Amino acid sequence: MKLNIKNILIGGAMALTLGLTSCVDDLNVEPINPQVSQEFDQQAVFTKIYASLGMTGMTGTAGGGDLDAMGIDEGQSGFYRTLWYLNNLAGDEALCVWGDNGVPEANYTGWTDTDVFVQGLYYRLYFGVTLCNHFLDMTADKDDAETKLQRAEARFIRALNYYYLMDMYANVPLVTKVESESPKQAQRADIFAFLEQELLEMQNDMSQPGAGMYYRVDRAAAWLLLSRLYLNAEVYTGTARWADAATYAEKVINSSYALADNYAALFMGDNDTNAEAMQEIILPIAQHGDFTKTYSGSYFLVAATHTAGMPEWGSIDGWGGICARKSLIQKFATGNDDRALFYATSDDPTITDPHAFTSGWGVTKWNNLDSQTGGPVASNDVEVKVPETDIPFLRVAEAYLTYAEAAFRDANGDKGLALERFNALRTRANAQLASNLTLELLRDEWSREFYFEGRRRIDLVRFDSFGGNTDYNWDWKAGVANGTSFDKKYNILPIPVSDRNANPNLVQNPGY
Repeated sequence: MKLNIKNILIGGAMALTLGLTSCVDDLNVEPINPQVSQEFDQQAVFTKIYASLGMTGMTGTAGGGDLDAMGIDEGQSGFYRTLWYLNNLAGDEALCVWGDNGVPEANYTGWTDTDVFVQGLYYRLYFGVTLCNHFLDMTADKDDAETKLQRAEARFIRALNYYYLMDMYANVPLVTKVESESPKQAQRADIFAFLEQELLEMQNDMSQPGAGMYYRVDRAAAWLLLSRLYLNAEVYTGTARWADAATYAEKVINSSYALADNYAALFMGDNDTNAEAMQEIILPIAQHGDFTKTYSGSYFLVAATHTAGMPEWGSIDGWGGICARKSLIQKFATGNDDRALFYATSDDPTITDPHAFTSGWGVTKWNNLDSQTGGPVASNDVEVKVPETDIPFLRVAEAYLTYAEAAFRDANGDKGLALERFNALRTRANAQLASNLTLELLRDEWSREFYFEGRRRIDLVRFDSFGGNTDYNWDWKAGVANGTSFDKKYNILPIPVSDRNANPNLVQNPGY
């Protein structure tokens, strides 16, 4: 059964259409209002919490979207695509040649409080928060084992959404119940403290690492998000927490999860059946050619990074939109590295025309190919359009680099083990091993390991290499071919004007 919640307000500005469904292809609709008595389908709502990470609505690529009247095309409104645009296009890895509303502003880091992606991401994240709050409200009096586990996972997904709200918008409303009152604005440090407490508490009610169902989070996910929280603590609170970051990263490393031998297989169409890839992926976002037809998941990345003339990518769709900046290619310039999954359009990776896809080098990292046969992975389509490639949203490799960086930065950290963790990733990539670590090497290794995975801005801010920085440059930075610095205010995004107009409790972030 499909349920709908319409017009749940957070901050008085969010017109949301929440599709709560027990299976993604069930389109029987029953409208409900959370303010009045209603039938609550626990399994349907719980499933929708996870589905909200990989889908934009209930009818496929367009129509019946979760976000209503937000000024953003449904295909661009998904959890992963909005995160990806604002974290990757704004940094030193990717450039999108399209002129769609919001894309140039992301490419050149010039967004405002009316920007389509700034608003779309904000409401998408609060949509996820509201789903979780609704589930937690409705199950508050239940204490059976299944509900206890589901509640812990719902708290994790809520924490994940709040992590990105805190990281990207800093001071935002902190709402833990579905209510109609305009919430007060919380400080970034207070949201950090809330997330820390939540993750520490919920882990005890979660499955042991690897013991739960695939596509659902377990304790390793909580540990990995805690380690990320602590790694960036100095940015969020002004106080470094390097030792804590290393501690929780090591818990993930010592869990049942392990690095896959084949890096490329993590981003291929059979990564949900390839046991080697699955052992590294802690939180996959499910994608399916029949049941998750959305332009905001892996379909977007597979199609947008390919076009006719490139090697087979397992789909008949090639949109030719996103290529690699020269600064990314240069990070792989010395020595071999199996992670360098590029298609050279010329001898020189310089992007001479930022509006022409073939001006830059292509990225073949994301595809819909079978890692064993090399052919397309298909569900029922004769000609495959929508990829089967799951998004490896949280994977154990992050713990290795987190430990390496945290222990290196910590005066009392284990420098030998930090180097060992760092070189584990380079060994997997058949790259030259490092003899010692530097901050510059660590900053670049985060890109080599996680390029085009939707996180680059977070790392650049932590290394003081984003807004306000004058000694780290990349091509087309701030819209200039050779790059130029931009204001430090862009280290965080503005609170959307629509939410500020609706909620008098909100104050805009500095500089906007």
